[in-house]
Amino acid sequence: MRHYLFKILTLFFVSYASAQSIEIKGNVKDGSGIPIPGVNILQKNTSNGTVSDFDGNFTISNIEIGATLTLSYIGFVTQDVVVTSDAFLEVQLQEDLAKLDEVVVIGYGTQTKKEITGAVSVLGAETIEALKPTRIEQALQGQVAGVNITSQSGSPGAGATINIRGVSTNGDSRPLILVDGNVIEDLSVINPNDIESINILKDATAGIYGVRAANGVILIKTKTGRKEMPLQVEYNAYGGFQQTTRKIPVLNATEYALIVNEAHAAGGSAIPFPDVSNLGAGTDWQDKVFKNAFITNHNILFKGGTKNSYYSYSGSFLTQDGIVGGPRSNFTRFTNNISYNIDFLKNFKFTSGLMLIRTSKRNLPENSNSSVLFNALNMAPTFSVRDEDGAYTLAEGLGGEVINPLAQIDDTYDRGKVMKLSGNAGLSYNFLDHFTAQANIQWNYSEVSSNIFNPVAYFGSGKNSNVDRSSIVTTLDHYRDYTFDAFVKYQNSINDTHNINVLLGTSVFKTTGEFSGLTGYDVTIAHPSMDVASDIEDRYEAQGRNPTFDSRLLSYFTRLQYDYKGKYLFSAVLRRDGSTKFGPENKFGFFPSGSIGWVASDEPFLSESKFFDLLKFRASYGILGNDRIPDYRFVSLLNGEGTYIFNNQEVFGVASGAISNPGIKWEKQKTLDIGVDMRFADNKIDVTADYFKKRTEDLLVIPQVSGLLGTGGAPVINGGIIENSGFEFAIGYTDNFSDDFKFSVRYNVTALKNEVISVNTDGDFLTGGVFGIGQPTPSRMEAGYPIGYYRGYKTDGVFQNEEEVANYPTIDNRVQSGDLKFVDINNDGIIDDEDKTNIGDPIPDATMGLNLSMDYKNFDFSAYAFASVGNEIIRNYERNQALTNKTVYYLDRWTGEGSTNSTPRVTTGATSNILFSDFYVEDGSFVRLQNVQLGYTFGDKVFGNSKINKLRLYVSANNLFTLTKYSGYDPTASSGAPIGGGIDQGFYPSARTYLFGVNLKF
Repeated sequence: MRHYLFKILTLFFVSYASAQSIEIKGNVKDGSGIPIPGVNILQKNTSNGTVSDFDGNFTISNIEIGATLTLSYIGFVTQDVVVTSDAFLEVQLQEDLAKLDEVVVIGYGTQTKKEITGAVSVLGAETIEALKPTRIEQALQGQVAGVNITSQSGSPGAGATINIRGVSTNGDSRPLILVDGNVIEDLSVINPNDIESINILKDATAGIYGVRAANGVILIKTKTGRKEMPLQVEYNAYGGFQQTTRKIPVLNATEYALIVNEAHAAGGSAIPFPDVSNLGAGTDWQDKVFKNAFITNHNILFKGGTKNSYYSYSGSFLTQDGIVGGPRSNFTRFTNNISYNIDFLKNFKFTSGLMLIRTSKRNLPENSNSSVLFNALNMAPTFSVRDEDGAYTLAEGLGGEVINPLAQIDDTYDRGKVMKLSGNAGLSYNFLDHFTAQANIQWNYSEVSSNIFNPVAYFGSGKNSNVDRSSIVTTLDHYRDYTFDAFVKYQNSINDTHNINVLLGTSVFKTTGEFSGLTGYDVTIAHPSMDVASDIEDRYEAQGRNPTFDSRLLSYFTRLQYDYKGKYLFSAVLRRDGSTKFGPENKFGFFPSGSIGWVASDEPFLSESKFFDLLKFRASYGILGNDRIPDYRFVSLLNGEGTYIFNNQEVFGVASGAISNPGIKWEKQKTLDIGVDMRFADNKIDVTADYFKKRTEDLLVIPQVSGLLGTGGAPVINGGIIENSGFEFAIGYTDNFSDDFKFSVRYNVTALKNEVISVNTDGDFLTGGVFGIGQPTPSRMEAGYPIGYYRGYKTDGVFQNEEEVANYPTIDNRVQSGDLKFVDINNDGIIDDEDKTNIGDPIPDATMGLNLSMDYKNFDFSAYAFASVGNEIIRNYERNQALTNKTVYYLDRWTGEGSTNSTPRVTTGATSNILFSDFYVEDGSFVRLQNVQLGYTFGDKVFGNSKINKLRLYVSANNLFTLTKYSGYDPTASSGAPIGGGIDQGFYPSARTYLFGVNLKF
């Protein structure tokens, strides 16, 4: 009996204990160990719940053992926790990257990715942090389909050319760039560590931004805090060194002497090196010029928030030496970025931000026939760096351009500085449930200064770089602009079926600039300043004018966005832009655009499918305007330079400027996009594909005109049509195979065709670019060809004997065996200008990018590569003087019948081999491993009770290797000119960089 009674009492007490309500305390953190305030904690299947406080702590009562708590917060994966005891709960929520990726900035507002009907690409902070770029353009290259980045130089702080879906104009083709609403023209002033996300608008939906959006829009959002966030501190730093990726193989001293002797003998003159036995390898001038250069970067970020406000401050310092010249080619950048946002009332908000940036850049001559690398390539290897007296060796006998590159570096004093102050402020007010009124102002103020000292210098007889009288040149330019936007938004959902969003607003933009400059003479190296100069000249004052510019825009816009049940999507934009660039008759332009979308995966016949998580079709079409031409070209101005004689004295004054054209009007870009977005396999695979076509009409061009007109320049006219069409495809796969292993891979490709439809100018073409000395321009814009295509002679090997010369059309009577054989294109028996043809172009047929990332426990690994296929580059870094050095392919020169059929003979005599032909055009295709990074994040147990939430150490290598057939320094470099780009005069190569870094969060 007692035995049964004991069992009943035990069962009673166990049942009582299991049903007993207890109090649970705990703390919620994110993946970095940072507390999360405002997390909802709810006992499952009940209304019993609470919210975490400012420090992520929470307390919830009346919980039974075995109950389940559900923790949820926007942007994080919802997590269930089973209560097994009354012990303190430590919960870590993981970011839901798919949800964070849903909201996209589209212009005066946001949309979820599902709602977007245009072609929009997003680049997140994690991608930028992995690449560790010194400039934002480096992070975009190969990451986003349809966006092509070409480096203008590898020198520290150098810019890049951004083209979104091809080259649409022969003028200013830059996209509009906004940083937290501020218009930014020069991306060198932005610290990549500050960036939270980059959104790229690529089709007609960019038309909401009006005239400045014709070449696409890049929207950059910087990092900031959030409401109820405790103060967080992040410190990121890296340091390392850079080196050149390659040297161009040139002849050593012995090889050089033998070939020079051969050339002189062929030209009928005495050989300059009778004895070559003791010359050896000689001086490797590229070895002397290239340096291992240091780079360091420090960045600190403070962010947080209270119940009604949030704020952030970041500061950074970057310094980077050049791989050419070391500290003599340096870039330094200081940035400060602060933001503060507050909700004064429930429906009244204020936002603000301020950026202060200072940059300093030391320059060396580059990318020309007077650059340091041009001289290093052409300098004779038989010369030593210094002569017997210790002075730099003079480059005698090498023509007027080539000088000792080390002497050039030591004699170059060229520094530029930029101070930029940018700010924004905005007010928004919600009223009548569905309306929001908002006003924003953004402004920029910049001071751009330069200081150039030219000391007395002698580099050799007849050198163009010789300086007989020292001088100092200082410039100081001021730029100011502001943008004021005011708009009203109406947003409503009717019966959860009809979702309507209407925007109506106006925008005012004004930009002005003032330029000043002084030149002083007879300055010593000890005191290179204007204070000790004599004969100081103010160039602009002598002309009786102070150069300025003043440009303004006035715009009105409206946008309607509508969707039915989130399945059928529609958006339309109407914008009317007015610009001071055009005369009264054409000042205003009207630019409409529209887009539609269909979320097919929400249809009943697909909603039950387990294959598609998202299937959306979309299309857009619109007209965008472009006004990027010089100011006031529709009227005649006295803004030219004039020299007059009064009383037998020379007087500087003004003259009529460029010819006016009162009839110039807006350049119009008609853009079509048809796309599809797909996600499947439980959102692990996503695919985006787009077909696009952009037709630019009424192209704003400056044609060639006859000098007989006697004016300061040609007029601006509407004179052409350019068309870009292509296909974009991007696919990505992301999966968490386990709690310890995550994997992601993404690939994108863009195929592009560029064609000039018409050029309505005298001669029906425009020219540009430089090749050789005194030769015709090699690049053209002409109907039926890509913009900037190369026009020259096509070759068909090398003449092997005099019989071939006699039986083949030749360009002149000096052609001999061993010379290049030019193709007679029109078969008229004469080689002349009519036989020049398309021999290449600088626009790639396709570009692509591949990104790979893996996380295993505390280790993370990422790699990124990009490629360009189908473009050509002109090799123009050889001087072709009798005694200048040559590249090693001349070791395979023609020396007799049958010796070669590709490389011509060498000679000091006059020859047609130096004329521009496909002999100087090379395939510029390449594949580059741009970044590889390996990191390790220390676990929480390492820090104990310290305030450190995260410590990550990493090693990184940028620009590890490039696979290409191109023989120059860098196939990725280009001047960026629409007509004349892709001509390599010794491009400063992009550096290979090795870095060690740290990421620290408190």
